[in-house]
Amino acid sequence: MKRILFSLALCTCTFLQAAPNLPDERLNALAADPYWIALGHYETGKLGGWRSYVDDEQFFLAANGDSDPTAELAATLKALYAPAGSGDKHAQCVYPARTRWLREQLQLRDLPQPACSEFTAWFKDIAPHSSVLIFPAAYLNSPSSMFGHTLLRIDQADVQSNNTALLSYALNFGAFIEGMDNSILYAWKGLMGGYPGLFALVPYREKLAEYRSLENRDLWEYRLNLTPEETARMVEHVWELKQIQFDYFFFDENCSYRLLELLEIARPGLELTEQFPLTAIPTDTVRAVKNAGLVERTDYRPSREHELLARAKPLSSEEQDWVLLLADGQSQLNNPELQRLPKERRALIQDAAFRLTRYRANGEARDSASAQRSFALLQSINQNPPPALEVKRPGLPEDGHESRTWQLGAGSRDDRAFAEYGLRMAYHDLNDNMYGFPLGAQIEILQLKLRQYESNHWQLQRLDLATIRSLTPRNQLLKPWSWQVASGLERVHGEDGDERLVTHLNGGAGGTWQLSDEMLGFALGTLRIENNTDFATFIAPAAGFNTGLLWHNPLGNLSLEAAGDYFYNGEVRRKLSLNQQWEVSRNLGLRLSAQREFSQLSAPENEIKLELKWYHY
Repeated sequence: MKRILFSLALCTCTFLQAAPNLPDERLNALAADPYWIALGHYETGKLGGWRSYVDDEQFFLAANGDSDPTAELAATLKALYAPAGSGDKHAQCVYPARTRWLREQLQLRDLPQPACSEFTAWFKDIAPHSSVLIFPAAYLNSPSSMFGHTLLRIDQADVQSNNTALLSYALNFGAFIEGMDNSILYAWKGLMGGYPGLFALVPYREKLAEYRSLENRDLWEYRLNLTPEETARMVEHVWELKQIQFDYFFFDENCSYRLLELLEIARPGLELTEQFPLTAIPTDTVRAVKNAGLVERTDYRPSREHELLARAKPLSSEEQDWVLLLADGQSQLNNPELQRLPKERRALIQDAAFRLTRYRANGEARDSASAQRSFALLQSINQNPPPALEVKRPGLPEDGHESRTWQLGAGSRDDRAFAEYGLRMAYHDLNDNMYGFPLGAQIEILQLKLRQYESNHWQLQRLDLATIRSLTPRNQLLKPWSWQVASGLERVHGEDGDERLVTHLNGGAGGTWQLSDEMLGFALGTLRIENNTDFATFIAPAAGFNTGLLWHNPLGNLSLEAAGDYFYNGEVRRKLSLNQQWEVSRNLGLRLSAQREFSQLSAPENEIKLELKWYHY
């Protein structure tokens, strides 16, 4: 009798713990739900069907789960009803976001109750309540940061009342790099998906130090209006992605695109990723988040470099000399000449010297001499405090022009009329509409220009793979190098008076100086290698120069440049160019270009062109 009762009880328990047997129609409908598609990071395959962005088989419970959302859902539902004794390895512990959604959709009230101690402790430590989208501004001297970056800050309930943002967590998606790849290899592998991408939750203070101090980047903080429930839903899914690998691509499957996916998990019904079928430039994704009505407040945190420059701006040249002396040795604090200066001026000088000392220490090993200088300056600042520092807030980066540019031009080259058609995938040059961008920064990726001459003669005028220029001005306190690099195909003078399409790689370095608030002057030495059918050797090297002025005027941006290349084989090329852009609107510009080219292979040639630029994603 006892055996019979035990068997009946066992059967009853087994029945109660069995996964529901859903009709195929219901199962298929759930698997096609946009939220399940989002949880699996699925997209429509190029040849039909589905494929998941997740490139890690550990993420899936079904053998074909990366391409079959229905099979993955059925496998998940079955796993949720497995015996609870597996503890932290139970599917409910590994997939809390899936569990929550399926429980709500199917009203699952008979699920086993495993002890998910690891997830519970992790979730309690994070204590998610609200979210902030963080945008560290573009930083040209870091290949991974040329377009900016986005991450999320997960805040606890008291973060605003107690000002405890440094205790929050930063949710970041980035390329996982083993070893020390150089910048060129890093850029190439990033373009081609050569690195795995991983999500990570780290203390926010670590990310703040990395972006604001070490890389001297301004930070923009966009407080989102996600509810505590929505924020918790997103963090639960992050647990599911712990140590799960994605392919990482700079232009599309990058930090910004992955975060948009998480926001779609947080608030079902958002359609953010659909706006980025080809590229996902961080500023464009910030704009998409803002346009979706998710942003309730925007805060600006200037970098240490901008704080230093703002403090030093009212100082005279002699006072900035004192800043350098104080940053080099604290013994100058008691110099009688310094003490004779007005108290208010000494306060500014000491504060600027302290900021310069901290700036120089970024990324360097802490040494006792630097620590002593900082301490002595801090003591002097406490005795004679300066007024509060005010840093002018720049234009919002998302309010700048959009990233992709269509170009339509007409002009004349040595009395030959032409029309020109162009497309640039990303995203800004020295003359483009400037709002939201720093003066002297240029990043162009994949630019194509086709030219149609009279008699319907068509030719490829240029194909730029990448053109990057960083013209950061030098001053008494900071002396950064300016540099540029470019690669692709372009037209140059040929021996028979025609133009040759050549392959080139060139770069240069030098200095930039602030001539006025809105004008820069620059001078760079350059090197170039070129493959040209007119040359005897396969690769011809050249040394040269590039110098000019960049002026932000009431109409827009004007650049005046002179450049020259002196080839090893004796060929000499020189060029004078003038470009003025009229900023018609945020996403529309009209550019007048004029240039005169000199070459030993042919007579000088003049070109003038009027070009309409439409910035459109």
